[in-house]
Amino acid sequence: MKWENEEQPTGVFLGGAETESLDLMRMPAAVRRLDRLSLPGTAPGLSDAARILSAVRAALDGFTVDSSPALFPLTGLDEAAAALLDDALGEGEVGIVVAGTSEYQIQESVLPGVWRVKTFALADGPAGALAGDHIEVADVPGVVRAAALGGTRARLEIGEPPEGCMNVMPVLAELRARTAAYAQGDRNHVISFTLFPMNETDMAFLKRTLGLGPVQAVSRGYGTCRVTLTGQRHVWSVQYLNAMDTVILDTLEIGDVPVALSAADEDFQDSAERLGEILEAYFQ
Repeated sequence: MKWENEEQPTGVFLGGAETESLDLMRMPAAVRRLDRLSLPGTAPGLSDAARILSAVRAALDGFTVDSSPALFPLTGLDEAAAALLDDALGEGEVGIVVAGTSEYQIQESVLPGVWRVKTFALADGPAGALAGDHIEVADVPGVVRAAALGGTRARLEIGEPPEGCMNVMPVLAELRARTAAYAQGDRNHVISFTLFPMNETDMAFLKRTLGLGPVQAVSRGYGTCRVTLTGQRHVWSVQYLNAMDTVILDTLEIGDVPVALSAADEDFQDSAERLGEILEAYFQ
């Protein structure tokens, strides 16, 4: 399902082969990997960065996907301490943009389950002004789930299909039934279009009926995965691409935030151990 012709939130582009990563334009310019982190014992901001990372490390202990997100505000942190945190956390595989009255630009750190979340004012104050900055421990940042519920339609309304449609109406009927029946905790249901007979008229009507929602993301692990929340609650467009940025699996997922964007229980323990090693090596 191609969404590149839709109006998209500021700071994200998901449509072309030239896209190397989610454009988190206001994130620090040169986020370095952990193997390049080198801190003298008297580095400016060291104590503040160590204090925050120690609190994050404590939150990761025993954390699970069912735990409430743990937030660590960074507003007011001086530039030196913020730079150290950027270096220590690095840049992970997932980048997310959430649009609404504010814009949220989210970057997963190299520690799965640990996220950097920046909020930019849109409705009030200077457009693009930084309004908030925090680290969040969660399977998915809370603002993503809040937008997925509050920024989408509860009921799927299906109009008259245009002439030339082939198989879109049964798909829409299934989407309406499954979204209405979905309950939190249910396993996501996947509809794959890769080998499904849908013509261009079908796909155009499907896209127009679903609309575009407030969440868009890119995950780059063993390959690239593009995730777009549609305007219909619980319906996500999930596309997997090969090294040539050709879509090799095109799906809709009905349910919670797709697993491609989410941390798992084992990730939190791994991140706790790794962050402990970082603190011991560089901050103590």
